[in-house]
Amino acid sequence: MRRIPQRLSWGSILFFLVLALFYYTVSQRAPGEYVVVRVIDGDTIELSNGERVRYIGINAPELHHPQKGVEYFAREAYEANRRMVEGKRVRLEFDVQKRDRYGRLLAYVYVGDIMVNEWLVANGYAQVATYPPNVKYADRFVKLEAEARRLRIGFWGRP
Repeated sequence: MRRIPQRLSWGSILFFLVLALFYYTVSQRAPGEYVVVRVIDGDTIELSNGERVRYIGINAPELHHPQKGVEYFAREAYEANRRMVEGKRVRLEFDVQKRDRYGRLLAYVYVGDIMVNEWLVANGYAQVATYPPNVKYADRFVKLEAEARRLRIGFWGRP
């Protein structure tokens, strides 16, 4: 029986190099990082994988409430959240419960080293709203809200 010599063509070599480069690039993305494709309101976002994320421990004024309409400072909270996260890579940190009753992910959301939940409270765009068992940073949020109130920052500065 005659043996056929095995040789790789330049095309095959190039294909495997591109495949290796692709694998390396994908593997360098930090696990748990997502791109924010849409900001829904001051405390809810949508990720590139289609998941909606509700920020843990805070509540921003309602932008789309069926009975109340647009609440005071809702547009400002939405815009602040949009500037912080829209089109950016975010990292999610979960607490005890991973989803709410509406199926949204519940998370502490980070852009780089900044926790967005915390930043929104500290700058008066959201207030503390803790729901056990997701209370990992509740004490921190309460202190930040108290300081924002004292300094009359964001919606705490309203007339």
